[in-house]
Amino acid sequence: MTVDTRPHPVADVAAMTARTTTRILRSPETVIMGVAFPVLLLLLFVYVFGGAMDTGTGYLNYVVPGIILLCAGFGSSQTAVGVASDMVHGIVDRFRSMPITRSAFLFGHVLSSVARNLVTSWVVIAVALVMGFRPSAGPLEWLAAFGIIALFILAISWLAAALGLLAGSEEAAGGFTFFLLFLPYVSSAFVPTDTMPAWLHSFAENQPVTPVIETVRGLLTGGPVADTAWLAVLWCAGITLGGYLLAITAFARRTAH
Repeated sequence: MTVDTRPHPVADVAAMTARTTTRILRSPETVIMGVAFPVLLLLLFVYVFGGAMDTGTGYLNYVVPGIILLCAGFGSSQTAVGVASDMVHGIVDRFRSMPITRSAFLFGHVLSSVARNLVTSWVVIAVALVMGFRPSAGPLEWLAAFGIIALFILAISWLAAALGLLAGSEEAAGGFTFFLLFLPYVSSAFVPTDTMPAWLHSFAENQPVTPVIETVRGLLTGGPVADTAWLAVLWCAGITLGGYLLAITAFARRTAH
C-alpha cells in the first residue's frame, strides 16, 4: 500500500489551527486573561473615567468599539508570543520533517487568533449590553461592523505573527507588540480626537485604528461611516498584505537551514 506523503493545504491549516487553539485552551491563565481583561477594561473606563468624559453621547456607547480593538491588540500579543515560542523550542523543525504545507504553521496561528479575538469581541458586547449599551444597528449594520472588526483582527494577527518570527525570544515578541496595544490609546477610542493637542490630533486622525473605530461606532450607533469605511478597509487590507508578506519571508529565512 502506498502512503500518501503529499501535503493537503486545507487539512494542514485546519490541523494547525486546532493545535494552536487546543494549546491556548489548556492554559487556564491565558483563557481567564483573554476573557477577564476586556471586561475589566470596559468596567474601568465606563465607571471610573466615564463620568469625566464629554463625548457628546453616552460614554458606554462611545467606548465599546475602542475596547474591542484594544483587546484585539492584546490578543495579537499572545499570537506573537506563541509563534516565537514554537520557533525557539524547535517544534517547527519537527513539522518540517513531516509532509505538511509549510505555510500551514503560520495560517494556524493567525486563524486561531482571529477566532479567539472574535469570541472576545462578543464577550465585550455581551457585557456592555448588560451594562446598558443600546446600539441602534440593524442586522446589516451588525454584519458590516463585525466584518470590519474581523478584517482588523486578521490584519494585526498577521503582523503579530511576523513580529513573533522576527523576535529572538518569547519576551522580545511580547515587547515588539507593545505598539499594537498603544495605538488605540492615541486614537478616538476613548476621547474625541479634537480634544487633543494639535500635534497629537494629527497623528490620531491619520493612524489605522481611528477609521476602524469610527466605522464600527457609526455602524453600531447610527453615525456616519461614508468618510471612514473605505479608509478602514484600505488600512486593514494594507496591514494584512504587509504582515503576510513579512511573515512568509521571515519564516522562509528562519527555516532555510
